[in-house]
Amino acid sequence: MSLVIAGERSGAGKTTVTIALLAYLIRRGLNVQSFKVGPDYIDPMFHAFVTGRPCRNLDPVLTSESYVKQCFERHIQDVDYALVEGVMGLFDGVSQKKEEGSSATDFVADVADGLKAGKEELDYSVAFASTAHVACLLNLPVLFVIDCSRLSGSVAAIAHGFRSFNPDLKFAGLVLNRVASDRHLELLQDALKPLNLPILGVLRRDEAVTIPDRHLGLIPAEELPNLHAAIDKLADLAAVSFDWEQLLPLLAATRNGGGEGSEQLFSRYNLPSGIITKKDDVVNSLGKQFGVRIAVARDRAFNFYYQDNLDLLEELGAQLVFWSPLDDSVFPDNVQGLYFGGGFPEVFARKLSSNVLIRDAVRSAIFSGMPTYAECGGLMYLCDSIVDFDGNSWQGVGVLQVAAAMGKRLTLGYREAVAVRDSSVLTAGDVVWGHEFHRSHLTVEPTNPVYHSWRYGKRGEVEAVAEGWGVCQVHASYLHLHWGARPDIPARFLQQCADA
Repeated sequence: MSLVIAGERSGAGKTTVTIALLAYLIRRGLNVQSFKVGPDYIDPMFHAFVTGRPCRNLDPVLTSESYVKQCFERHIQDVDYALVEGVMGLFDGVSQKKEEGSSATDFVADVADGLKAGKEELDYSVAFASTAHVACLLNLPVLFVIDCSRLSGSVAAIAHGFRSFNPDLKFAGLVLNRVASDRHLELLQDALKPLNLPILGVLRRDEAVTIPDRHLGLIPAEELPNLHAAIDKLADLAAVSFDWEQLLPLLAATRNGGGEGSEQLFSRYNLPSGIITKKDDVVNSLGKQFGVRIAVARDRAFNFYYQDNLDLLEELGAQLVFWSPLDDSVFPDNVQGLYFGGGFPEVFARKLSSNVLIRDAVRSAIFSGMPTYAECGGLMYLCDSIVDFDGNSWQGVGVLQVAAAMGKRLTLGYREAVAVRDSSVLTAGDVVWGHEFHRSHLTVEPTNPVYHSWRYGKRGEVEAVAEGWGVCQVHASYLHLHWGARPDIPARFLQQCADA
């Protein structure tokens, strides 16, 4: 069946609970597939560190409702257990309105069908792309995490309110997090008793199991040298903190025929040696059309990649060459395209800048016409310079005549974007849905942007923002794209690489 791990708000402890559950299951020698609701990159890194499998993002805005269901079904076919970590609070999502032809047309059709069926009122208690929405899509029960650090009797009102807010949502039980003492636990249990809602886990307050964070959330797994010890401690904690007799049957993966799509080799770069790989898939629908080599920047500075994007490139026939602009002294040989994901180039700007041979090689490759796709952190790296939080300026690749400067303002949210010119991944008029999450800004607006961009649901209400840079064969933007429901995007990119 599997479970969705949800919380009453961000910071309630979903990630700690999820990693603890995963760590205990892996310790027992079980195969586990994890998923993450929403566009986040960092939490999935921790999942993959623990399980040895790529975590899959389930985001109906960036992909579609049908893709979310196919992705989930496809990736539980060869595992014993599965779980889904939610995003934010259980019912925190986005506006349900979306234009026809976008990635949420399934939802629009459902609403239209409801109106045709004569429903006078439609249920809007489940916001689009929320944890509750994905739980409903997958027909999975919720394991609800409550931060009890400042609660006693009120915990019952919170649990009752969330359970009753949408009667169609199934609750498997509760996890009481940050419980201070035996007396505190007794008060919580007494308050919850009338609800007949099982308490399936109790985690005591313990600062030692906190994962450190910084300006964009948790510090990525590969930057934490003592992470193995922390995971072991979480597994120990999980062994005594959860009701495994009830949980194990709920977490068991129920298999069926699987969905369409691809699961190709998962890069071993910067991940444990026990990574599970799988060359064949249920359906190889696209065919290996492009025999090109793509250099994918993957290190501590660039590690924000959706595994499905990499899968699609490989299914289409590309050979992915993983390399490090941070640590390598030699540029990858015989490559026809460059892919720079997001990450934290601002944290490693000094070292990136000091690697002059690599910066020069990247600039030379791009100016020679090599198709290049760069998102967020990748965009920053291609700029003239990166200005860090202390105001220090570090030389970038210098392809884009602009500086990327760090600031206090967080830019966050889904975007609808229309391509206004051809690029290495899109043609003019293409509509995409992306996500922005950054504290940097560019000091100059693009004069020849690749997109006109709007906040989610605001097209037609506000003026479009010029977004993205195109120089030579570069497509560089702050927008993160998930290609799962849009295989035409990587196909165009590889075609450009093959033709260059």
